[in-house]
Amino acid sequence: MKSLRLTALFLFAIISAGAQPLKYPQPKKIERVDNYFGTFVYDPYRWMENDHAPETEQWVKEENSVTDNYLNTIPFRQALKDSMKALWNFNKYSLPIRAGSSYLYYRDDANTNQPVLYYMRSLEYVPMAYFDQNKLSADGTTHITETTSSADGMHLAFQVASAGSDWNIMRIKETKTLKSLPEVLKGVKFSSTAWYKDGFFYSRYDSENGDSMYTAKNEYHKIYYHKLNTDQSKDSLVFEDKEHPLRNFSAAVSEDESMLIISGSEGTSGNNVIIQSLTGTKRVFNTIVKSFNNDFEFIGLVNGKLLFITDYKAPHKKIIQIDPKFPLPAMWKDLIPESKDILQGAVVSFKNIVTHYMHDAMSKMLLYDFTGALKGELTSSMIGTVDGMVGSQSDTNLFVSISNFTTPSHVYRYNMYTSKRYDQFKTKLPYDPEMFETKQVFYTSKDGTKIPMFIVHKKGITLDGNNPTLLFGYGGFNISKTPEFKAERLVFLMSGGVFAMPCLRGGGEYGSEWHEAGTKLKKQNVFDDFIAAAEYLIKEKYTNSSKLAVSGRSNGGLLIGAVMTQRPDLFKVALPAVGVMDMLRFHKFTIGWSWTGDYGSSDDSTQFKALYAYSPLHNLKENVQYPCTMVTTADHDDRVVPAHSFKFAATLQEKYKGDRPMLIRIDSNAGHGAGKPKSKLIDEQADIFTFLFYNLGMSL
Repeated sequence: MKSLRLTALFLFAIISAGAQPLKYPQPKKIERVDNYFGTFVYDPYRWMENDHAPETEQWVKEENSVTDNYLNTIPFRQALKDSMKALWNFNKYSLPIRAGSSYLYYRDDANTNQPVLYYMRSLEYVPMAYFDQNKLSADGTTHITETTSSADGMHLAFQVASAGSDWNIMRIKETKTLKSLPEVLKGVKFSSTAWYKDGFFYSRYDSENGDSMYTAKNEYHKIYYHKLNTDQSKDSLVFEDKEHPLRNFSAAVSEDESMLIISGSEGTSGNNVIIQSLTGTKRVFNTIVKSFNNDFEFIGLVNGKLLFITDYKAPHKKIIQIDPKFPLPAMWKDLIPESKDILQGAVVSFKNIVTHYMHDAMSKMLLYDFTGALKGELTSSMIGTVDGMVGSQSDTNLFVSISNFTTPSHVYRYNMYTSKRYDQFKTKLPYDPEMFETKQVFYTSKDGTKIPMFIVHKKGITLDGNNPTLLFGYGGFNISKTPEFKAERLVFLMSGGVFAMPCLRGGGEYGSEWHEAGTKLKKQNVFDDFIAAAEYLIKEKYTNSSKLAVSGRSNGGLLIGAVMTQRPDLFKVALPAVGVMDMLRFHKFTIGWSWTGDYGSSDDSTQFKALYAYSPLHNLKENVQYPCTMVTTADHDDRVVPAHSFKFAATLQEKYKGDRPMLIRIDSNAGHGAGKPKSKLIDEQADIFTFLFYNLGMSL
C-alpha cells in the first residue's frame, strides 16, 4: 500500500509541477567583452567571480530558494532521504597509521559526521576511541585532512581544514597524553608532513590572502622545517624557488631519516626531484630529475638506492633504482620493468616490494623482492580496486584496503613473514551486496578506439530499453576511474536503476598515452568517448534517451557541461557538480593555473580555439531543449571556484526557454567535496537523487 501511495503522489506531483513553470532570479548583466586573438567573447556575469560580494550572496540565496521550492513539490523527497540514511548506516574503516609499535585508524561510525580516531597499543589489544574530531565544530564542517606519526610514535601531526577549503592549519599532539603542543601552523595548503628528528618538513604559502583567499592565485609555495614546541615564526626555510612562483613542492624523508626528497610540480602531472643528504654537516641540494616531462613517485630507500615509480621511457610505468652518488639518467636502473599492465602504486613492506597493477581498470597485486624478482601474486585481477596500501621496512604487517561498486573498503592485513592474510576491518552492511551484479563491456568510440565500461545493476533486470540509467564519467588528469563505492548510489540501484562508468581517455587506465589522448587539443576525444558510451547503452537496450541521466564532478562536471551542450538530445537529466565551466578563465583562480597541462590555456591562440569550441559556458544557445539540469557547487570551494557554476547556471537560465528545470544548488560552509560531514553529504545527495528520480519517472 505504501508503494501505491507514493506512486500516486508521484504522478500527482508530475501534473502539478508541470503546470507551474519555474521563475528564476534575474541577475544584472554588465557589458564586458574580452578580445581573444580577434574573437570577441562576452562575459556579462563576470561580477559573480566575486563570490562573497553582497549581490552575489543575494543571488545565491534566491537560487537556493527556487531549487528548494522545486524539490519540495516532490512528495518522496523526505522518503528518499530516509532511505539513503538507512543505507548509509554502517561503519567504514581507514588504513592503520603506524605510530612506533602501536597503530591508529579512523572509523566512520553510522551516527557521526566525521570519522573518529581509534588507538591500538598493538594488534593484540582492543582498540579504544582516541580522538573525536566531531567536537571540532558543531556542524562537522571542521575536519582532519591528514594524520601522521613521528617514527617513535610519541607525537601526531594533524592537518585541519574548515568548510571544505583546501587551506589547512596544523596542530601537534603528544600521543600518550593527547596534550596539544602550543604552536599552530598556518598557510598550509597541498602539503605533506615528513617527520625528521624532533620536527617535520611541510609546505606552505606565506599568506592566505585575507578576504580573497578562496579565489586568489596561489604563488610561491615553500618548504619549511618545524621544530616541536616552537612558534611557526621560528620555522626554518628549507627550499624555495623565487624564479618560478607557480611551482608547488612537497617533501618526503626516507624511513632511516638519511635523505630528504623534494618533488616539484608545475601542473597536475610531471615533476622534478631534488634530494639532500640529512647526514653529515654539508646540506647540499642535488637535482636528480630536472625536467617536468614525467612522473617520479618516491617509494623508499633500499640498500642505499632511491626507488621511484615513473613513466620515464615507460608509458605503463615501472620502478627504477637511483644511486644518490651517481644520479645521472644514464646510471638509472630498471628494477621492476614496465609490463602490459599499468603500475598504479607500490610500497616497501618488510623485505618486499608490493605492487598494485591495473588490468583493464581492474586491480591486482604482485610481490617482488629487492632484486626485482617476482615472488608471487597477492590478489588476482578482480572487479574491484585496491584503494591503498600501508607498509614499512621495519614492520612485518602490510595493510591493504579493497572496495568495489557495491561493497565499501575491506581492510586486510598480510603478515609478510608468514605470508598469511587476515581480516583487519570488515564492515557489517545493512543490505546484501549479492543482490547486484557488475560487468565490464567494451564499446567503440567515434574514432574507433575501444573503451572499457563498468555496468552495475540488480540481478535479473530486463534489457527492454526502459531502465533508468545513470552514466558517470571523469576523463582527465591521468586519474583512473576504477570500481569505487559510493553509498548514495545504493538507493538508485535498489530502485531498479542501472549505473554505468566508462574509462574515458584523459584518465590513466592505459598509461600516459591514454592520458595524453584526452588532453589539450585532443580533449574532444573525452566527450566523444562519453557520448559513445551513452549510445552503446541505448543500442544494447539498457535504456533510452528519456531514461538516461549523466553525472560528473570537477573535471567530470566539465565533461557533463560539454556533452549536454554538444548532444542535448541524448540525455534527459544532467548533473554537473563543482565543474570547470569557464574554460577561458579557469587558470586565473587559486590552483587553476596547474590545470593548463591537461587543458591548455586561452593565452595561446591555438589552444584558445580548442577551449572556446567546447567551453560549457560559451556554448549555451537559445532555442535548445537542454536536459533537466541541476548544477551543484559550494560557497567555499577554493579548488574549482563556484563562479564557474554561478555563471553557467545564470546563462543557462537566461537562454533556456522551455519548461524543464534548470536549477543550481549551492551548499553553504562547504568546499570541493573532501571532508564534507555526513549530514551535509546525505542532504546534498538526497536532493540530487530526488531530482534524478523525479525527472526519470522513478519512484521508491
